[in-house]
Amino acid sequence: MIQQRMILDADTGIDDAAALLYALLSPQIKVEGITTCFGNIDVEQATDNTLRLLKLAGLEHEIPVAKGAAHPLARTEVRFSEHVHGQNGIGGVILPPSDQQVIRQTAAEYIVSMVNEHPGEITLVTLARMTNLAQALELDPGIAGKFRKIVVMGGNVLVPGNVTPVAEANFAGDPEAAAYVFRSGAPLTVVGLDVTLKTLLTRRQLGYLLEHAPAGKQPLVTFLRDSLEHYFRFYQEVNHLIGACPMHDLLAVLVAENPSLVQIQRLHAFIAAEGEHVAGMVVTDRRARPHIGQPADFCMDVDGERAMNAMMAVFLSDSSAS
Repeated sequence: MIQQRMILDADTGIDDAAALLYALLSPQIKVEGITTCFGNIDVEQATDNTLRLLKLAGLEHEIPVAKGAAHPLARTEVRFSEHVHGQNGIGGVILPPSDQQVIRQTAAEYIVSMVNEHPGEITLVTLARMTNLAQALELDPGIAGKFRKIVVMGGNVLVPGNVTPVAEANFAGDPEAAAYVFRSGAPLTVVGLDVTLKTLLTRRQLGYLLEHAPAGKQPLVTFLRDSLEHYFRFYQEVNHLIGACPMHDLLAVLVAENPSLVQIQRLHAFIAAEGEHVAGMVVTDRRARPHIGQPADFCMDVDGERAMNAMMAVFLSDSSAS
């Protein structure tokens, strides 16, 4: 089996953690490295969470972690999402500390070096603000054409935003970075709220995992159960979901691995970077002859049940690889 070589860029909160664990376990993915960013929490906490997760997965010291941006590309104000992800970003769950250290390269430097060393081979999956990717493109604009693909968790086309009426959190959290990436000509597949809100993990499914996952994966499943409890409560209060929560970041990894899970439409788009209520908005030109913005692939529909079944299968499997 040919594994897909991935770099995961994360602000390691609750659903980031589920996405990272899935990628680490999937036999179809080779995680080359993880880069961290501010977002759900500050970058120091996101980095610490990432290192602890690698230890939990039995991969301490085996996958490089590069610390990235602590603040947006052009803005001084940083807003975190502790109300969504808990004080430590992973629902208050305390994982054992890791002895692993971050590498000397920044996240942007690491992305640049990896893509230049392996042109056409690296899939980058961004689960956070796109600050690290924007900084990498600033360092070396030539890498835009050297990715195998870039899968972005963020944005929204036909559904409302989740931090403003029209903007999703990752894009609104650093709209200048998102706008820069969209202008770069890099090959983007956008996994936004149009599809992530249809991809729900339920308490019932978690219970099934706890009952049937092999012994070696029980600590991971227990962590998911404990951290996701915070997420379930938030989505019950805000979205009126009962015993279910959307798996935003996990779906991005699943789509990177298997695009057949979604229906994709190529649209010309740019990201609005100004305005209190519209910064981070995805503006698509859906006219018969579009000419505003750059073309990107947007996920417009998803087989959410099949996506969650794919996730379940990896956690239930007796074997793992990465």
